[in-house]
Amino acid sequence: MDGVPCLRVSQCHAQQFRICLQSKGALDLSLSLLKDSDETVLLPISASCLPQLDLLSLRATVVSEGACEVVWSQSHLQSKIKRGRTSGNKLEKILQEVLESHGEGWTEELRGDLPRSFQRHGDLLLLGDNCFSLPLWKKMDQQIWSVVARGLGAKRLAKTSRISTDGFRSPVVTMLFGEHSWVKHVDNRISYEFDVTRCMFSAGNITEKLRVAGFDCRGETVVDLYAGIGYFTLPYLVHAGASRVHACEWNPDAVQALQNNLEANGVSDRCTVHHGDNRQLQLCDIADRVNLGLIPSSEDGWPVACRLLRRTTGGVLHIHQNVTSAIGDATHRTSGKKAAGEAWQAWADDTADRIASLLEDTTGARWITNNRHIEHVKSYAPHVHHMVLDLECRPP
Repeated sequence: MDGVPCLRVSQCHAQQFRICLQSKGALDLSLSLLKDSDETVLLPISASCLPQLDLLSLRATVVSEGACEVVWSQSHLQSKIKRGRTSGNKLEKILQEVLESHGEGWTEELRGDLPRSFQRHGDLLLLGDNCFSLPLWKKMDQQIWSVVARGLGAKRLAKTSRISTDGFRSPVVTMLFGEHSWVKHVDNRISYEFDVTRCMFSAGNITEKLRVAGFDCRGETVVDLYAGIGYFTLPYLVHAGASRVHACEWNPDAVQALQNNLEANGVSDRCTVHHGDNRQLQLCDIADRVNLGLIPSSEDGWPVACRLLRRTTGGVLHIHQNVTSAIGDATHRTSGKKAAGEAWQAWADDTADRIASLLEDTTGARWITNNRHIEHVKSYAPHVHHMVLDLECRPP
């Protein structure tokens, strides 16, 4: 069949379907999406992955009742590389003109210091720490930032450097251009509002938020031990249908954003916010499900999670962790993929054993643990992967 295979989806769900396809390796990353008629979007699919594409599973993951069908596009889907160069050339051209008006020449060093990627939150762009680091940019001061914002199609501009060591995982973000730092981000019909200079937002966790949204938690009590601004608390309430969520967070700025987001999404009546150290939480024997969404490790929360599970029926722990896998060894002909899979399984088995031991210490009985699922969220660094273990824990 002629043309490019594409998944036609409703425009409001295009971002969620795009990320789902990418997580399955089915998205053709060399081509950009194309807006079609009737408020739909065409997402290019790798032809080799087309036979294995499960539309029912995709639709269920995104919780979508809109368009979701495979079509063959005869239209020209522009190469991302070409499009990226066009966007980059536009910014580069504008900056060259500004520098020349101040008697400054353009150099390869300056070109290499331009942003390669950024996060977009509405009309605010959040730049990484690997751009605009040369002294010349600081010399230009405020004027250059208004030019960059205009060149990238934004009204506000901020730059991040690293995560602070204040214990709250607060971002270190500087506003470069714009009047305020509050932003609104919408994922899967959930609205998140927060201050980019005070609260973390990980766009890379979207696949896990979509997975949580697909759970059936009707009638369940869920405890989210590291709630932040509501990354997982909100999907549990809005889409998974949890009867009650206890959200624990000790960063006061994140707590304020969380409370605002609960109100904005109309679910505050089903959520209790606990502000403070979750290790001091005065709850036990109430949870059908506990979310431990902290990396690089959520181990400090394991004893709390074991105390929270219902004594008579148990429940499920969703345990997040950064797991390191060894580099493939040519001598043993171990591929990198196989080495990673073995490392993930070993981590899951060890975690299950340790949780079983903690449950025995807590209750005096030997519980049964079952590795229900191991989810790869994203690559955090070379050979370091953000993983989630769904661990079922049942009393004897």
